[in-house]
Amino acid sequence: MKINISGKNMEITEAMRNRVEKRLFRLERYFWDDVDVQVRLTQEKGARNIAEITVFIGSTLLRAEETSSDMYASVDKAIDRLVSQLRRHHTKFADRLRAAEQPAAAAEAQEAEPDDETPSLVRVKRFTVKPMSVEDAIEQMELLDHSFFLFVDAETHATCVVYRRRDGNFGLLEPENA
Repeated sequence: MKINISGKNMEITEAMRNRVEKRLFRLERYFWDDVDVQVRLTQEKGARNIAEITVFIGSTLLRAEETSSDMYASVDKAIDRLVSQLRRHHTKFADRLRAAEQPAAAAEAQEAEPDDETPSLVRVKRFTVKPMSVEDAIEQMELLDHSFFLFVDAETHATCVVYRRRDGNFGLLEPENA
C-alpha cells in the first residue's frame, strides 16, 4: 500500500502521520492488488478539520470525506466510512465471482429472495445534450433548480457535469482520458 499524506493550511506532525498510517493498514485485508491511497488533511476557519481519503484499487476509486472540529476524529470517521465501502466492494466482487462459477444457481437465488439492502436502478432518463459554456450550464441548472447538470462543453466537446457544492459554490467534473 502506497500512502501519500498531504496537508493544506496545516503541518502534518509525525503523530498524525503515524495515526493515519496505522488506521489505514487496517484496510489491507480488503485489497487484492497494490493500491494507492491519497490522504488530504485540511484546516479551515471556525475549527473545521477536513479529512479526505481516496483509495485507487485498479480501475476502482473509493473516496471518503469527513469534517469535524478534531482532525483525529475526522480521520477516524473517514476511515470508518472507507471500511464500509470496501466491505461492500469486496462483497460485490466475491458475489460476481461466485455467480460466474454457478450462473444457474445464482439466478435462482436472486429470483427467490430479492435483496432489499442493495439499491437498484429505478429510472432511466434520456435527454438531448447541447454544447454550451460552463456559465450557460450553471444558469440552466439554476433554472431547473437541480443540484447538478450534464452538458457538452462547447470548447472541449467533452461531456461534463456542473454541480452545486455544500458551501454554495459550484464544481465542474471534466473527464480525463487515461
